[in-house]
Amino acid sequence: MLDLIIKNGSCYIDKDLKDQDIAIKDGKIVEIGKIDFEAKEIFDAKNLIVLPGCIDTQTHFREPGSTDTEDLHSGSRAAIAGGITSVFEMPNTNPPTSNKVEFQKKLDLAKNRMYCNYAFYFGATADNASELADLVNLEGCCGIKLFAGSSTGNLLVAEEEDIEKVFQSSSKVVAVHSEDEAILNINKKLIKEGDVHSHPTWRSVECAISSTRRIVRIAERYKKKAHILHITTKEEIDFLSQHKGN
Repeated sequence: MLDLIIKNGSCYIDKDLKDQDIAIKDGKIVEIGKIDFEAKEIFDAKNLIVLPGCIDTQTHFREPGSTDTEDLHSGSRAAIAGGITSVFEMPNTNPPTSNKVEFQKKLDLAKNRMYCNYAFYFGATADNASELADLVNLEGCCGIKLFAGSSTGNLLVAEEEDIEKVFQSSSKVVAVHSEDEAILNINKKLIKEGDVHSHPTWRSVECAISSTRRIVRIAERYKKKAHILHITTKEEIDFLSQHKGN
């Protein structure tokens, strides 16, 4: 007997939404189609779209250090409520998750408190290249996070020499907050206090594409994998479409 049949839901199959039933046994999908078998539970998904659980590769749950805003427990509950079944959580906490001691502390904080699947990024700094080379078997580590431009926290690796050290030493994919710190600093004079429209003038297209070109160039030089996060410009999309192999 099946454990669950999700009936009459719209499933995206072969580039089209089709009404299908989904049979589940022992936690696995065993059949998709018109299903008339018996099951312990039947869920009628008529007029609903059935999707697999999504993976959010960039979450900021702010624990440790800023649990007044969110923590691993509340953030994971919100993820599940929104259809996210797995999260990759960022290292720019206080203290930052940029050494194995702090990484283990975060794993301990997450144990038996998070509702979804989870893994954590290991934060890159200008000084921890030796640790980055030894992460390939680190349980719970989904990758290395590099902040090439200023963001929340103190994890900033802005100099090209230091970015090269990170990629050269990395034993996992490097996920990058890709902004050119030098351009950010030059553009600060363009910020108009209280005017949100000056934000894209400060964090400009040039700031983004300049950094992304540099990251891809370095990643290709060392034959390492780079993942550019939260892309906001057409120019980056066009550029990265020509460098999908990396």
